[in-house]
Amino acid sequence: IVSGSSDVSLGASLGAMEPPRPPRHLFLRGLAAAYLAAFAALYGQSPGLYGKDGILPARKMLRVTGKGFWEQLWDSPTLLWLGPRLGLDTEQGLEAVCLLGALLSFGALILEPLRDSLLFFVLWALYLSLYQVGQVFLYFQWDSLLLETGFLAVLVAPLHLLKWRSTAWRAHDGVTFWLVRWLLFRLMFASGVVKLTSRCPTWWGLTALTYHYETQCIPTPLAWFAHQFPVWFQKFSVVATYVIEIAVPALFFAPVRRLRLFAFYCQVILQALIILTGNYNFFNLLTVTLCFSLLDDDHIGLWLGRGRKKTGSAWPPRSLIVLTVLAELGTYGLLFYWTACHFGLKINWEKRLLESKTAFTYHEFMQWLKMVTLPLVGLALISLLWEILQAAYSPTCLTGYLLWGGKEFVNRSETPSGSEGRGINPLSSLSLSSSLQVPFTYIEYESNGKLWPSIHQMFSAVDRYQLANSYGLFRRMTGVGGRPEVVLEGSYDKETWTEIEFMYKPGNVSSAPPVVAPHQPRLDWQMWFAALGHHSQSPWFTSFVYRLLQGKKEVIHLVQVDESKYPFHSQPPAYIRAQLYKYWFTGLAEDGSLPQKWWERQRVEEFYPTVFLGDPQLDAFLTQYGLKDKAPAKRPSDSLLPTALRLVREHTRPYTGPTLIWSLYLTAALLCLLWGGRSWLLGGGLPSGKHKTVKRPEAAADPGGGGDQASGEKNGQLKKEAAERAKGPTEAPADGPRNVKKRK
Repeated sequence: IVSGSSDVSLGASLGAMEPPRPPRHLFLRGLAAAYLAAFAALYGQSPGLYGKDGILPARKMLRVTGKGFWEQLWDSPTLLWLGPRLGLDTEQGLEAVCLLGALLSFGALILEPLRDSLLFFVLWALYLSLYQVGQVFLYFQWDSLLLETGFLAVLVAPLHLLKWRSTAWRAHDGVTFWLVRWLLFRLMFASGVVKLTSRCPTWWGLTALTYHYETQCIPTPLAWFAHQFPVWFQKFSVVATYVIEIAVPALFFAPVRRLRLFAFYCQVILQALIILTGNYNFFNLLTVTLCFSLLDDDHIGLWLGRGRKKTGSAWPPRSLIVLTVLAELGTYGLLFYWTACHFGLKINWEKRLLESKTAFTYHEFMQWLKMVTLPLVGLALISLLWEILQAAYSPTCLTGYLLWGGKEFVNRSETPSGSEGRGINPLSSLSLSSSLQVPFTYIEYESNGKLWPSIHQMFSAVDRYQLANSYGLFRRMTGVGGRPEVVLEGSYDKETWTEIEFMYKPGNVSSAPPVVAPHQPRLDWQMWFAALGHHSQSPWFTSFVYRLLQGKKEVIHLVQVDESKYPFHSQPPAYIRAQLYKYWFTGLAEDGSLPQKWWERQRVEEFYPTVFLGDPQLDAFLTQYGLKDKAPAKRPSDSLLPTALRLVREHTRPYTGPTLIWSLYLTAALLCLLWGGRSWLLGGGLPSGKHKTVKRPEAAADPGGGGDQASGEKNGQLKKEAAERAKGPTEAPADGPRNVKKRK
């Protein structure tokens, strides 16, 4: 249901549908910020991860097979195939893609005209190019989520870079924005369901958070304090997580506006708590960006201090308002009752705590999941059809809209300015949403098998481009008996061993956990996964050890940007081995004071045997995993593009990933503030009596100029119309663009 100005969007949208223009701008700007963090973080790590002397050189993913260019592009859709045509090798091509992506996303972050469908398509293609060669270091759920969200942004964003038309909202924008809301639903609902379908005893016993804070990949300092909360509070937090992830997402499609706002704030609070206690790169920022699809113009206006807009109509009637309030109270009561019954909430007055337990069985939950999965798919399609019908309720002919995707075959003077001719075909939206049902039903395989074969075929067609993915975060809680951690050690004589400490992952028990988000140190993340199993399950680890023995600076840069902190910066170690430890957060002292150490640890076993260059065992590992090959001779090029890439690399090398990303964010914020101050001085800062205000029809549809636009004017469109109206008076619309009278 598209957001409306009244509390009952279902009815109000038929009378005076409110355009979701500010939410769209927030969504596109938030996505640009996520893209910026992803590209900038990967740029700093690409030489060590994918360079010619990196851990997993990307050139191995782009081997020439004798096929033509277009055949290679079809088999592996990445723009890196264009590198040789530009005089770039694979490593330089990766850097160029990352820099171009960071530059474009930075521009989209600060400049509203650049938040265009064409630009977001380029960003999606650039990140897909990196994903195709990223191998294990880029196979995270948030990378797939960024690609899927990025493609939806291509449909949501306006297309005006080529046409230079108004960026005003069109009726069918609600259709594409619905796809964003459905993605948010799939992400949150699946993340809640998989915790129970995994049969993890900690999730079923509601004790998962008693382990989570210390066992997550890179905790923050606040995670240590959250770990100290009593068990009853941790169990209640798990219950709250289930409610927010399983029950609340159904409200994303509620016809009552305040229920959607309630769902929005529930999701944002959850993401904020995750940000405070864990470093999950750009994932939480991206999730909050998806949540903007639940907002409407009026609520964002309240954030900006505009107050609520008065419609001047008698809709909705008082009786319907009363029914709406009753529906809200009933929903909140049902949520509380459902939670209390299924999780056995009970206050223990003697111990002064809230008791909770899982009051249903695995079989009962699976029966419920089987019962609701397909109906949820059906309700989703009905909701999308309703969006399409609402978008078609316009001056446009319904038949023309459905067939031609919003192209209005009427004289341009018959419609409000900016409402002509851009959009996604609603039938295409329906087809895309149908293919999205396949990964959603993975949560219940019997329901997945009941989908029509044609839907599975549509999914197969888009799967290779990461347009439809399955999600399910924190499926099982690891490290129940202690956080496993791999500790590397190097030596010159095989007698004295020195630990190799990383910048971000736990190592030194006295070092405080870092704050690195939205940067993702991908090597540190993979070290966390490697500790969960045998080293043979992480073949890249052998290559990592091999590069350290060789003393490759690109790989050392992943461990320590400041080489002076790397214990073997003057000469590579002759021997390297790895030990497996168990780590635990320390507790409060008996007197309640803070301890001197953040961690305590205990050695478990050897993780990786002692190896050296020329060691037959090391050579056997490299050969077994296909990692032993000679790097091609690098030919230094004096052409403009390779030279520019080298200069940028030299200037950015001394800085860490978080420093680069936050510098870009602060620069963008400063530029936006300067631009906003300039607009205030030129417009809002002038006395109201010294300029004449021209009343224009667009004011009803976009109060205040639409969010982040300066003075409400773009591309000279409004100035031109104001000048035309000054020549002769016309009748202003009563309820926005939909009621503009036909001019003869």
